[in-house]
Amino acid sequence: MPGAGMTAALLCLSAAMLGWPTARRASRLAGRPGGPLPGPGVAELLGGRAGAVAPALAAGTAAAVLSTPVVAVLAAVCGLAAGHALRRRAAASAAERCSRALIEGLGALAAELRAGRPLAEATATALDCCPDPATAAALGPVLRLGEAPPGRAGDEPARALLRIAAAVRLSAHTGCSLAGVVGAVEDDLRARLHAEQELSSAVAGPRASATVLAGLPVLGLLMGSGVGADPWRVLTTTGSGTVLLVLGVALELAGTVWSARLVRRAVQR
Repeated sequence: MPGAGMTAALLCLSAAMLGWPTARRASRLAGRPGGPLPGPGVAELLGGRAGAVAPALAAGTAAAVLSTPVVAVLAAVCGLAAGHALRRRAAASAAERCSRALIEGLGALAAELRAGRPLAEATATALDCCPDPATAAALGPVLRLGEAPPGRAGDEPARALLRIAAAVRLSAHTGCSLAGVVGAVEDDLRARLHAEQELSSAVAGPRASATVLAGLPVLGLLMGSGVGADPWRVLTTTGSGTVLLVLGVALELAGTVWSARLVRRAVQR
């Protein structure tokens, strides 16, 4: 049967995406240390895409088993949007964690340098004080060689590493003090992190309102089923209901994406 074949294909794709090796697994398979790779390599990029597509495949598979092909396609589209949102939130959380770890490490480095410790000993202390192993692995070559990790230039921690690398190279060539630059980068990271936290607190209300509004159609379906109207059968088994279902999902996704874009613009400003 065509429906059974599509369901089997979706199940296979879901299993493949959920089992796709992440950056940590790929580094272990390659014989490298267990920590994440400093830069976004091919395995990391593919793992991020799999993490975004896996919810779409899972939702589409479940809908194909339980309902009609139209519902399966709509569920896959909604799952894809949810996967991208989760991926974006995970990237923001990772950048915040990296910023906090850099603040700790650079603070320890600046204190050691101001106390007259050599750069090598101060670097060892800074890496020990860095709570995030991935950030410490990226910070080590910056302080020892003056080389920033390749392929990282989009977030604030990456730009901070570029500034530190330039300061290390300048200090190695001219003998100028490194403590002042490290302290300035630390203060800048701390101020930016504080500003981002204030902005996130300010937009928490609009985000909650958008989430509640996004869930109202589901609540309406449940209320209709509770009073015996059976709206789900009308939406999935009749021609006019299917058109309304597709139109409603499209408007729901458009409103959710537009609300998220407005919130992101407010945060970025």
